[in-house]
Amino acid sequence: MLNDTYRHKGLRKQLAKLLKEKGIENAEVLKAIETVPRHLFLNSSFIERAYEDIAFPIGAGQTISRPHTVAFQTELLELKRGEKVLEIGTGSGYQTSILLEMGAKVFTIERQKELFDITKTFLPTIGYSTKFFYGDGYKGIPVFAPYDKIIITAGAPTIPDALLGQLKIGGRLVIPVGDKVQIMTLIEKIGAKQFEKTEYGEFKFVPLLEDKAGK
Repeated sequence: MLNDTYRHKGLRKQLAKLLKEKGIENAEVLKAIETVPRHLFLNSSFIERAYEDIAFPIGAGQTISRPHTVAFQTELLELKRGEKVLEIGTGSGYQTSILLEMGAKVFTIERQKELFDITKTFLPTIGYSTKFFYGDGYKGIPVFAPYDKIIITAGAPTIPDALLGQLKIGGRLVIPVGDKVQIMTLIEKIGAKQFEKTEYGEFKFVPLLEDKAGK
């Protein structure tokens, strides 16, 4: 089942080349895209198309994002090896694996129990082990804060204050903000309560779920 062939490796090389043509410049990001076997994260009916730049359903109403979106968000983080990253929305674990491949120390949280159980078991089988949490992404994981970088992989109507509080001064948070269509947004924390915001155009994500009862 966990078959990664020369053909798959060749297709990943082509995908990295395509993403470079689409404007991804960070060599470490492209190398990670070339390394992580995306086909292993997909339902078998999609495997033949695993290295196209498209999103696929992964169950529980969620998707595995387009490789370009994954690469774009990761590039905005300006990740350095050994940095502590909080990922909101583990999903299939593909984005998690890209971050791990780049040497990040990842804390990842997933709201959907079905996906959480599958991904927590699956990732170590392909060599990616990290700290998995089941819970409300809006609240983050305060016990391990502050984080160098925070990445949110689902659309949020607003930027959760709890996450801004868990970001280190000098840190970067990347989040798609909006309801039907999201604007990719970079928040840089320049002081205890000071932030700079940069917007990078429209993307489409599944919504970030929150625990209404716990609000």
